[in-house]
Amino acid sequence: MTDFRRVTEDFSVSPQIAIEDMAAAAAAGFKMVINNRPDGETADQPSSAGMEAAARAAGLAYVHIPITGGPMPDQVEANRLAIEEAEGPVLAFCRSGTRSIVTWSIGQMISGARSRGELTALGREAGYDLSSVLG
Repeated sequence: MTDFRRVTEDFSVSPQIAIEDMAAAAAAGFKMVINNRPDGETADQPSSAGMEAAARAAGLAYVHIPITGGPMPDQVEANRLAIEEAEGPVLAFCRSGTRSIVTWSIGQMISGARSRGELTALGREAGYDLSSVLG
């Protein structure tokens, strides 16, 4: 079941998606999927290799930037660059979507693209509380 949560016109997040959801992501207009979940985090999650194969079969670009806990600066930068280089809207996912939106938000704040207040509001609209993360 898809739960794509729009953050901006070009960026959305989601809790864990299934391999079958890649076709729905492509149909929804996404051009890239970013997987922020490390392989093996839980026994029931699909592997990154399986997700990548499904993404490519659906015509989507795919990037795996696994994050455990809070994102490190190199992960924030890799995420920011992947989104910047995407040829259209991006869907990022992890177990709950939190790591994905936090990583994106930190990149937006560091680059000066968006203010803390704007990011907090965008997060809230998507169902995430970023106030303590961006403090």
